[in-house]
Amino acid sequence: MNLTTTILTQRELFLLIIGAVTYVALFVVTWQNSRRKVLLLQQRLDKVRAMQETQDVEANKQKIEELERLIAKLGSENSMLKLELEEKKERLNYANTMARIESEKRERAETDIFTSDVYLKIQQLLSEGKSLGDEQWQQLALLVDSIYTGFTDKLYSLYKLSANDYHVCLLIKIRIQPKDIALLTAHSKESVATTRSRLYQKIFGKKGSTKDWDDFILSL
Repeated sequence: MNLTTTILTQRELFLLIIGAVTYVALFVVTWQNSRRKVLLLQQRLDKVRAMQETQDVEANKQKIEELERLIAKLGSENSMLKLELEEKKERLNYANTMARIESEKRERAETDIFTSDVYLKIQQLLSEGKSLGDEQWQQLALLVDSIYTGFTDKLYSLYKLSANDYHVCLLIKIRIQPKDIALLTAHSKESVATTRSRLYQKIFGKKGSTKDWDDFILSL
């Protein structure tokens, strides 16, 4: 009787140890996967911040005016602080200059797109109620990358897009309306909307509207 009890106790202890080891292993694997996802999201967001233009011309103008008032109040005894404020002012002026140049470049880029053969072909297909073929998609990708350098590489560095994901992004970039994107990609309007909001969540790790995704694509 005692021998049987001892055997059962040893067996239970063995099962308990196995269970504990399995639990710890699962916990470690889950924690590592969670940590990996957080690191990947952080890396992705760092890339996004590097890609996006975050310069606000009007906000910078207000900061420049404030700095000018501070500089005017400082006397010669605060020469070092005055120099630091002057440096900040010049950096803001430079940021505004670059923002204006970028704005002009985008305006010229859109003019080049809207007068291109590919864009005119897209408008023709829309009037005929047809979707784009492989050749047109290739031409559109080449056009967008020639005007917005590295657009495709930037997208794929953030997320592994499907062909349809990429096509939707290309059409957003040339300012095609969602209902027309649905026609050109041979998908429903609901599917196009889902694609845009899904991509935003994948890239940014949080829910966003379809407009949030469109704004991001236009900022690249």
